[in-house]
Order: sequence, then structure tokens, then C-alpha cells
Amino acid sequence: MLKNRKIELLAPAKNLECGIEAINHGADAVYIGAPKFSARAAAGNTFGDIKQLAEYAHLYNAKVYVALNTILNDKELKETEALIWQLYNEAKIDALIIQDMGITMLNLPPVALHASTQMDNRNVEKVTFLEQAGFKQIVLPRELTIDEIHDIAAQVDTPLEVFVHGALCVCYSGQCYLSQALSGRSANKGACAQYCRLPYTLTDAEGEEIMAKKHFLSMKDLNLSDNMEELLEAGVTSLKIEGRLKDVSYVKNVVAYYRRKLDEIFKKHPEYLQASSGRPDYTFEPNLEKSFNRGFTKYFLHGRTKNIWSLDSPKSVGEPIGKISEITTKYIKINSTKKLHNGDGLCFFNNHKELEGINVNRVEGDFIYPASVPELKKGTFVYRNYDHEFEKLLSKKSAERKISAKIEVNEIPFGFSLQITDEDDNYAILNFEQEKQPAQKDQTENIRNNLSKTGNTIFRIEDVNISFNDSWFIPASILSEWRRQLTDKLLSVRKINYRQDIVPHKQTAHAFPVKYITYLGNVMNDKSRQFYVQHQSMVSQPAFEKQAQDDVPLMFTRHCIKQSLGWCPVEGNEKHPYKEPFYLMYNNTRLRLSFDCKNCEMKVYDQTGNP
Repeated sequence: MLKNRKIELLAPAKNLECGIEAINHGADAVYIGAPKFSARAAAGNTFGDIKQLAEYAHLYNAKVYVALNTILNDKELKETEALIWQLYNEAKIDALIIQDMGITMLNLPPVALHASTQMDNRNVEKVTFLEQAGFKQIVLPRELTIDEIHDIAAQVDTPLEVFVHGALCVCYSGQCYLSQALSGRSANKGACAQYCRLPYTLTDAEGEEIMAKKHFLSMKDLNLSDNMEELLEAGVTSLKIEGRLKDVSYVKNVVAYYRRKLDEIFKKHPEYLQASSGRPDYTFEPNLEKSFNRGFTKYFLHGRTKNIWSLDSPKSVGEPIGKISEITTKYIKINSTKKLHNGDGLCFFNNHKELEGINVNRVEGDFIYPASVPELKKGTFVYRNYDHEFEKLLSKKSAERKISAKIEVNEIPFGFSLQITDEDDNYAILNFEQEKQPAQKDQTENIRNNLSKTGNTIFRIEDVNISFNDSWFIPASILSEWRRQLTDKLLSVRKINYRQDIVPHKQTAHAFPVKYITYLGNVMNDKSRQFYVQHQSMVSQPAFEKQAQDDVPLMFTRHCIKQSLGWCPVEGNEKHPYKEPFYLMYNNTRLRLSFDCKNCEMKVYDQTGNP
């Protein structure tokens, strides 16, 4: 017999509004930036907003995880301890997502700790270590294959969290130092300057240009919406959507899409259970292509493939529309089955393979009148990266999430007794003193209909069971008041019954899987150093942000430019005619590429200023 397992759809929250809408549209949990020290420095939130989000999420038994996943200096670490107590005691959060091991050495409240993907949790030894160290959820790297995920899941009991959608960093998370080295803006401090999205010119060792002004380090966006069943079978528990910098319409659309897909899987697999309560209804048809995307990839889920990069542009291309069939100085026509709207934004790749935009003033039948007709020709493929009508739908109330409940009505000697029970078996009972008036005709349907009108509450009444010895008349106004009191009481019960997990912390001393900790360990503070010493390792280098290292890799990536260009020697492809090493050039920046074919990995070094 298969063991039941709660499955979590985890959504991003840039702010309170995004978090609430993520819950409304079907998320089982949301992750949101702490007031300070999150890996998206631009997405910090106030205690008040985090508390309000937690109160709302907990009504649905949904959880709120706070991202506190930067590395910290000694002064920041001391401040962090007070921050964590306040988040747990006042904001009532459910877990912290952390990167810095120094946090585990603090005096912590009994809050669950989740191991951020910034910890570089790419093998079973690391994940097993984190499980034994007390982490309650572990975020795996985006680069893992389905077989690697399965192998890790088979050897640990701790829930595993995997990204299923959104932007991709080209480097293993937590192992990218390019932004820090080139600008002093550290990715591990939440301030990445995104050098991976720039246009570079690829040259060989003799300076010969191979390709000019291409986005060699910019990945397409992840989309594993068709692979969730496969991921669950591999042992994944939490399915994570990336996007703590994305706007609310993105969150609404993407969460709704994944919620629907996940619920279809649940119908086929009763052993999988929803991790929260309630079901949303939508006023729109979710469509992933209509939200920001650079084109989609499954990345390395099924092994190495070529078309994983957004080589020509790091911008959103949106949804494919069709080819230009006619163009004049006033209008264009596109061969497409998709309906366009006034105010849409279209885009296309020009002769230089650069992305250009078209603003649609109006649409009349097959004729599209842009604000200005760009230089393009028949046969050019056009995308829509802004659907005006779709965005208008999402700008309004676009989902309503309701918790199923039933009401029982019984007569008692001095009046009537009503009990409401929700899908989680929370219940409330109220007795009402009421003079009984015999009804001239059966009132069952009237009573049932009135008590079912739960309006703006979070409840949906699925059934009203009426047990009367005689038919009684109860005025509609009285029924409405009873219903209001009943749902208010049940709401209070749900609030009282929700409990944060209590996770006592204890110090451990089992061996860390790496004996000597270099700059790759991101050790920024003394508590972090103590952690590794306590776990039988030696810190030979501090974090790169604390002490820069010369001539070391600044990026480690499974993406390989040679492989993507068809020059992989391991795959037996054709040999390129250029002299290695290769370089990426952007203005005064010069990056050297190193190819570790044994480990199937590309490394990036800063050679700026070197001949």
C-alpha cells in the first residue's frame, strides 16, 4: 500500500499583495523576503506585512517561509538573532530559509530551518549531512537530473524542494562570485548585478572573433509543468516557483496554472494529498506563455540538451503568435489563430537577431495597426509579450479560494442548534433560543439556500442537513444572522487551532562531507567557522566577499558553451577550428572559459586587465 504524502506548491511573494494572491490562487506555501538579509535585497518586507501574510495563509493551513538566505558578517549575524525571534514570536512564520551555517549556532526559537539552494545541495552526502544537522526541508539545485533527484530522495527522509518554474541562474546557486569580483555586488549578499544576462563576444586565444554580441550565459526560463508527476514519483515533496521579484499578475497566472496541473495529478494518485486547505475558482484561463518568459527549457531534467540558453536576448519573448503575411506603411497582418487586442505588445527578432517591440494601437479584423510600423518583412515570426486583455483580467479579482464546510441544523427544546464542520474537521456549535413557528409549507429548501450563502467568507457550504420533527418557519433575517455568527465562530476556531511547528534545535558534530573549506564554503563570520570546525572540517579560506582570491573560478556551471555550439568532444561532435582557451568580452570585461570535460562542467575566470 502506498504511503500518503502531502505535496506542497510553493509560490514566491515579492510583497504582501503577491503573497495573498499566491494563496488565493492555490499555493500551499509562500516564501517571502525578510526585512533584511534575503537573497533578493530588493524584495525585503516589513514585520507587519509578514505577520499579516501569515495570518491570512494560516486560515487555509498554508505556510509562510521567510527567506533569510544571504551570508552574514559578524555584526549582521548578531542582528539576525533578534530578527529571527521577532519573525517567529510576532509574525508567526513557519520556517526560515537560510544559507549561512552561522545561523545554526545562534540562540534560536524553535523555528524550522530550510536549507537554501544557495548551500549547493547537489549530492546525497551534502543532503544527508543537512538532514542530520536538523534541517526540515532541503532545496535542491536546479541543475539536477531526475535520476539524481531520485537517488537523493531514496536515501533521506527530509522533504525535498525542487524548482519547477522561473528564471535560471547559469551558475550553481551560492557558487557565483562574478558580480562580486566585477562590481562588488555580491550574489550571496542579495545584490547580484546579473553579468550573466549581458551580450558578450566570444573569441579564441588568438583574439579571433567566433560570435559577437550574444548572451552566452543567459538561460531560458525553467518550465517543468509537464513533469510534476515524474518529480513526485522521484520523491520530491515541494514544487517551487521562482520569482520573488515578479509582479502580482505573474504570481496569479503561474500559481493558478500549476495548481490546476497538480490537482489533476491528485485525481490519479490518491496517495498524494494537498498540503493546505481550500480550492480556488478562477475568472481566467491560466497560460504560462502569457507571463514573463525567455522561452522555456526543462534544463537538465532529462540530461544534457543543446537549446537551454536565450542566446539572442535575455528579455521576455512571451507567447508565439505567427508569421507576418502582409505589411504596409499603415498596418500588418499575421498568419495566426490567436486573437490580438488593442494595446497588445508584440516583439520579433530583427536581421541582427535583436529583440524589437511593436505597440498595437488597434486591431480591426485581420488588420493590426501599430503605433509605428517597424522595419520587418513577410515571414518574420512575431511573439506577444504583453496581452492587454489578459492583464486586464488579472488586474481585477481573479480567484476565490473557499474551504468546504457542511452545516447541521437540529431543533432543541428552546429553539435550534446549528453545527458547522469544515473539511479539516474544525467545528463550531451555536444554540439559538427561538420561538418555533409552524410553517404552512415545507421550508427545507429555503433554510438550506439561506444557510449556504456564505458570500465573502472563506467557506463554501457543500451540504446543509436539517433534522426537524416538524416543519418550522424561520425568518430569512434570523437565518442570515445565525449563518454569520456560525461562520465567524468557525473562522475563530481555525485561527485558534493553527499551530506553528515546534522544532527544538540541538548542536551536532557529525562530519561535514568536505574536509577543507575554501572560499566556496562562503564562511563570512566566526559562528560559521565554528560550525565547520565543530563538524570536523577546517576553514582554509574565508568567503570571497571577505577576502577575494586570485585566479579562481568565479562561476561553476553545467551549461557548456562548447556543447551548446555542437563542439563537445565527449559527445563525439565535430572539432572546432579555434584555439583555446575561449574568452567572453564585454566592454573592458574579459572572462576566460575553462572546460572540465571529466566532470562535464564549465568554469568562468575573470581575466580583465590580463593580456
